[in-house]
Amino acid sequence: MRTRLNVYFPPALAKQVDELAIRRRISRSAIVEAAVASYLSPDGADRMEAAFARRLDRLSRQVQRLERNTGLSTEALALFVRFWLSVTPPLPDEDQAAAQVKGRKRYEGFIETLGRRFASGKSLLDEIPEDVWPKAASDSE
Repeated sequence: MRTRLNVYFPPALAKQVDELAIRRRISRSAIVEAAVASYLSPDGADRMEAAFARRLDRLSRQVQRLERNTGLSTEALALFVRFWLSVTPPLPDEDQAAAQVKGRKRYEGFIETLGRRFASGKSLLDEIPEDVWPKAASDSE
């Protein structure tokens, strides 16, 4: 035996229930019944907690990967700047203008190459062996 209940939904929610009923080819009552049963289910909270835990774990792995990548990028930049400053002699004043023009052209070439490499999906991080800089566990997933 079933008991009849009259409920009122906001129009937007009622529309979602109607659309789901049409898509799934089931009655609106079946949708509402399943939703209420799920809400009242004692294991519903456990399922929700497990879903949140999985999502938090995934976010933690993503943050670890970001920290690794940022640290690696910072170290690479620092090494390059240190090397460049140690091997590049200062230019005489009369050569400064020509060097700036040449520097702009080289920079434009660098930006074009960087753009092509970025668009291709290649990454410096992929070229670094794991024994030198271990990848985050989620990179292999």
